[in-house]
Amino acid sequence: QVQLVESGGGLVQPGGSLRLSCAASGSIFSINAMGWYRQAPGKQREMVAIITSGGRTNYTDSVKGRFTISRDNAKNTVYLQMNSLKPEDTAVYYCNALVLAATFRFLEVWGQGTLVTVSS
Repeated sequence: QVQLVESGGGLVQPGGSLRLSCAASGSIFSINAMGWYRQAPGKQREMVAIITSGGRTNYTDSVKGRFTISRDNAKNTVYLQMNSLKPEDTAVYYCNALVLAATFRFLEVWGQGTLVTVSS
């Protein structure tokens, strides 16, 4: 079994910064892509940022230049540095990973979500 545990959410003022972390644990052989998604109240879940095992990244247009995704492959951990936060960034942020388990099956795994609230 593979689990993703997120941390780092909270309340921040507009223009502030937060750093989210997501650690994968369990019977992992390797991890392919890792990413962050978010879901605001009344809206569909959307991709925020993705990073491949080789370090290639992709961002949704609304966060380009403000958010940075990175990963530590040795720790099976992905990070999301969020700067210049706006009220419209308020959402539950979910970590996602495509994992090759020790059973040699590919699993798509989701974290439990962490709430980010941007408000004065």
